[in-house]
Amino acid sequence: MTVALDIFRALADSSRLRILALLRTMELSVGELAQVLGQSQPRVSRHVKILTDAGLAERRKEGSWVFLALGEAGRVAPVLAALDAWGEERETAADAARLAAVRADRAAAAAGWFESHADEWDAIRSLHVAEEQVEAAMVAALAGEPIGRLVDIGTGTGRLLELLAPRVASGLGVDASQAMLAFSGYPTPMARDPAPSMKCR
Repeated sequence: MTVALDIFRALADSSRLRILALLRTMELSVGELAQVLGQSQPRVSRHVKILTDAGLAERRKEGSWVFLALGEAGRVAPVLAALDAWGEERETAADAARLAAVRADRAAAAAGWFESHADEWDAIRSLHVAEEQVEAAMVAALAGEPIGRLVDIGTGTGRLLELLAPRVASGLGVDASQAMLAFSGYPTPMARDPAPSMKCR
């Protein structure tokens, strides 16, 4: 009964219902939630605390950022099913439009960062975990098995393709950042595709 009371108390506010609906779509920071809801960050933080205390949301720290996501599925799923059965809130469409703007801002910021750091990306990546350790672990995990076709999503500078090239029949690296691909050393799709092939785009 205590769990049910905590959940119903947490849901007894339209802003918190809107936050749940937004978190169904993607993880968001408090600042992004404030932007979508049109409320101050302190106010949104209070709503978030109530939701997290009830187990309906959870925090995930990534560097200096804190992102909010839905809580454990066993607790959240019945709540979402009930909300779906009762119909959408009237704010949903407007919130979705503002969320689209947040997505666009996030994508633009990410693209700008990668554009400006493409030439030092491999060095930056090695600051978190030594690149040699990561590469050795990947090679060990493959246990010497040959690779037919390798598709590297978010290939960056193409280092993974370079590492595994001797064992790959053909490979494709995909990345949204043209600046990162400029440092890959592999031909773009505009170039002729040799066999065996290694391409980035």
